[in-house]
Parts: sequence; structure tokens; C-alpha cells
Amino acid sequence: MTALARVPARPTLVGLVAGGLGAYWPQFPSLLPQLKKSAARVSERLSGIGDIEVVDVGFISDAQEGAAAAEKLRVAGCDLIIGFLTTYMTASMLVPVAQRSGAPVLLINLQPTEKMDHASFDTGAWLAYCGACPLPEMANAFRRAGVEFRSVSGYVEDERAWTRIARWVRAAGVRGALRHGRHGLMGHLYPGMLDVSTDLTSVSAQLGGHVEVLEIDDLRVRVSAVTDAEVAARMELARSVFELDSSVVDEDFAWGAKVSVGLDRLVEDFALDSLAYYHRGLEGEQHERLGAGMILGASLLTARGVPAAGEYELRNSLAMLIMDRLGAGGSFTELQALNFVDNVVEMGHDGPAHLAISARRPLLRGLGVYHGKRGWGVSVEFDVRQGPVTLLGLGQERDGSYVMVAAEGTVVPGPLLEIGNTTSRVDFGCDPGEWTDAWSASGVDHHWALGVGHQAAELRCVAELIGLEFREVRVSP
Repeated sequence: MTALARVPARPTLVGLVAGGLGAYWPQFPSLLPQLKKSAARVSERLSGIGDIEVVDVGFISDAQEGAAAAEKLRVAGCDLIIGFLTTYMTASMLVPVAQRSGAPVLLINLQPTEKMDHASFDTGAWLAYCGACPLPEMANAFRRAGVEFRSVSGYVEDERAWTRIARWVRAAGVRGALRHGRHGLMGHLYPGMLDVSTDLTSVSAQLGGHVEVLEIDDLRVRVSAVTDAEVAARMELARSVFELDSSVVDEDFAWGAKVSVGLDRLVEDFALDSLAYYHRGLEGEQHERLGAGMILGASLLTARGVPAAGEYELRNSLAMLIMDRLGAGGSFTELQALNFVDNVVEMGHDGPAHLAISARRPLLRGLGVYHGKRGWGVSVEFDVRQGPVTLLGLGQERDGSYVMVAAEGTVVPGPLLEIGNTTSRVDFGCDPGEWTDAWSASGVDHHWALGVGHQAAELRCVAELIGLEFREVRVSP
């Protein structure tokens, strides 16, 4: 694994089937070519939404062709099925597609332009604008068949509609990342943190994917195999990425670099998409040193698309993965303090950080003490860049069900702690005390992921596709 290149992620597979009623084609010979042109443009635009592969099964005209398309899409294993209603078509043409695929369904009704030219249009020209006509029929049939769906209506080059379509595509990509993901869990629970404790079966049951239980010794043997040349190369990489504070001790820096190389091998050997870890250790023995030396490597991994969270916080590493796959970063975060003069909530964390959201070149700071943890070494420090941000936590209810909790705010300038943490001052547009009470009552746990941009609309789509309750915390000024 090289430098800071992102670890290749599984592409999002989007199935596309377009259709119309075959009875029209002999009646209106120019209609089908026009509709196929629109379908080709939709396929082209879908291909431009991030890292996706479009499985285009072509144009269907009757229920038999719909059944054949359904089988092709079932075999493809898509993350999202898009049914393009180009004109009127019967529900029997798309219900099998939705039933057999097992993937979320998005119906799109995109007419050729913003409006018809009523003076010149005949029946055939009107039918090209008639994609809205079957939408209520599809919706009713899908509901009766027990198939969840959502829809977007607009016109082919309607940027508002494409914003909504892209939101569902990205959400399907996140769902796919969770369903196919391999999530490492290494070490043991931070003693006493009852909210962090996670039933591993519940991850696979509610989100999909696999949790790989790792021993700290799985890391130890890989770190012990790291050569001096590899350590020197990793230190050189770190110098190019970070500014080194004068508090950094060369021996601790070298140890962090060695652990970083070992972490890379661990992730590669177990094909991990995320990692949560903690090990307490004792009196400077090797396992304590490993746990204390992970911050540099975990931050580099997080920057490369493999989120790593400390304190054994598996659900937080999953929240970080969700934010990362939305392109928002996602850094390990908790509350620090409240500022009632500036009306901001100060938050951050020691340990791994997502370098993509830093407002400046991140700093490596040497720490003789990790608060609440044993050991010493180098830690990452930066302030989150100013502007809109979103928090995402993955809470767990009394019945074991997960809930996605989010809040949107704005990072604003001001004084920050210089203690080897990622930190930010977030303005939620209300009294910070009231916001903190509402956030704490939401079901979120001790940690969450902080990402850039306002992502609540995207996260709401993710929650719907996964099947989780979504709670957005807002407090009136």
C-alpha cells in the first residue's frame, strides 16, 4: 500500500431499466427512437455520478421483456435499481424487476424538456412526456406487493432532479459499502464504556457485512516484521504530510511510523474496510506500546478511506465509513466544552483523525500522557476547516436496533486547544447548552463522526435504504 493513495473501494452497481408500452410503437413510429435517446442520456449521466458502474439492461416494452430484465439485474447484484418511466407502461413490467433484485428501487420520471409545445404536439409527441402517467400505478402496485420504493420526477436535464437522483445513488453506495464491508475490531472494550459495547451479530443483521475479530498480537507480529528501511520511508512520508512540533521525540516518531507500516499490512491481510481498536496494556510492555503507537498510522489509513476509530468504538468506525463514502471525511469526535460567550460547542478527540477535513497542514505533537489511556507517543492535531459540517452518530436502542443521529452546524473561527487533538468550534445556531442537551437525549453514544458539508439530506436517504430510523437534532434559536 503506497503513500496516501486511497484504498480502492468497491464501486456502486446501479441497475437501469427503461421502458414504455409496446402497443405505442406501431401507432407512433417516431416515439420509440425518441424515448431510447432519452434512456441513453440517462445512462450517460448516471455513469458520471462518482465511482459507479451502470448495469444497463436496455429498453423493455412488455411484461415478458420486464421478466428477462429482472433476471439480468438479479444476477448482477446491484446496489440500486432505477426504473426509467419514459412514457406509460404497465406495473407488470417493473414489479418483477423490483421483487427479484433484492435491491432498493428508484423510479424516475424525466420528460424530455421542461414543458410541451402544446400548439405543435400531436398524440405521439405528448406520449414522450407521459412518464408521470404510470407513476401512481407503479406506486400502488409496489405498495401492494410489499416493495419499498422512492421516486424522482423532472426532465432529462433537470439539475434539481439529478441532485436528488445522485443523492439516492450515493446512499446506495454507502449501503453497499456496509453490506459488503469487512470491519476490524481489535483489542478490548475500554473498561466501563457501556454505550460503546456492541453486539457483533447486530452489525451483520442490521447493516450487513462482516466483523473480523482481531487480537493485538495480529498487529504485533506484523509490526515486528517491519524493516528499518520501511520505517525511514514512512517517517519521510509523515514529514511530507504533517508539520512536526518540537515536542515530537524521534524515538516515538519512529515507533509510530513502524506501527503505521504494520497497520497497513494488517488491513491488507484481512481486507479491512474499517477498524476499531483499543488496548490498555501495562507498565510499558509491548501491547501497551502498540496501542499507544497507533495514532499516526490510523490517521493515514483514515485519510486513505479505511476509517480507524479508537476506544473500541465499532459503531463509530462505521459512522466514519458512512461519512467517508459520502465524500465528507468523517473524523473521530466527542464533546470537549461549551463556550457560552461565543455560543459554540467545542468538540474533537485525540487519536485518529481524517486529514481531508483539516483547515491547515496537520501537526504531529508529542504527548507524554494520553488522557485516560496508558502510554505515550505522537498524536495528530489540527482544526477542522471553517464552514458547514455534519455530525453522524450510530446509536443503539434498548431493543438493540440502530438509529442514525445527525446534526448540521458551522465551524467558526476562534481559539482552540493545543493538546494533540482534532478540534473545532461548531455553531448550531442556538444556545450551546440547549443543543448539548438535545444531542445527548437523541440516542447518540459517546463518539460520532464529524464531516464537512451539510449532509443530512444524504444521510436521510442512507438511513431509508438501510432501514434505520433517522433523527436530526435541531434546536430553535
